[in-house]
Amino acid sequence: MATYAVGDLQGCLKPLQCLLSEVSFDPVVDRLWVVGDLVNRGPESLATLRFIKSLGDSAVVVLGNHDLHLMAIYYGIRSVSKSLREVIEAPDIDELILWLRQQPLIHIDAEKQIAMSHAGLLPIWSLEQAQSYSDEVSKKLKGKKVERFLKNMYGNSPKRWRSELKGVKRFRAIVNAFTRMRFCTASGKLDFDTSDSLVPPSEKYKPWFQFANPSLEGWQFIFGHWAVLAGNVDVPNIHGLDTGCVWGREMTLMRLDDGQKFVCNCQADR
Repeated sequence: MATYAVGDLQGCLKPLQCLLSEVSFDPVVDRLWVVGDLVNRGPESLATLRFIKSLGDSAVVVLGNHDLHLMAIYYGIRSVSKSLREVIEAPDIDELILWLRQQPLIHIDAEKQIAMSHAGLLPIWSLEQAQSYSDEVSKKLKGKKVERFLKNMYGNSPKRWRSELKGVKRFRAIVNAFTRMRFCTASGKLDFDTSDSLVPPSEKYKPWFQFANPSLEGWQFIFGHWAVLAGNVDVPNIHGLDTGCVWGREMTLMRLDDGQKFVCNCQADR
């Protein structure tokens, strides 16, 4: 039995299948961790979503910003984009969205001492706190008022997390930290303006993983979201797996048991 983690799929199914074939992935005994952003921009969002769902308990999925955006489109909160129209018009769309709504923002495996979220872990959060905040959002996504939650999800304010935040501001801050974070300050203020650069907006900001987090001592953390990094993270126990497949670069699969990485060139899948 082996456990693998893969970077952002974004509708790029063929590279994923190539990687799974390379490692002889067997869903009966193996497990696949998916770091979020299953859909959008790539050529096969619908097939990708269906495939990951078909893996059942063999797949461990956390939500990314594009997955949440798909939910917002489904509920009529955002206009459908060309790359997601096939998904929205699929006969099994209700089942797919219901399945997505059951997925969390963070996965924590205490036995393996490995955790995973789409964008990372806010430096001022412990893993225990992060799990609690993820559970708060999951309750909303699974509930009857999910449409109202998604409608209020968009926005850059508040930029700084505070535990006393309530209501819309609290949930938006949690979602943004888990799915949109790149640069932040030591006090937990997020930068939403820098996405295509490795240069922070000011000296107060650093990549989130460059701030020490005592909660991660002895743990490994898996994230995606930041394709510009190309997987180059200078912290030994932090692993960035978004290597820009949807942009014609690479898809990266990591075997969590020993850290070995497998790479597929995605140029042909654009």
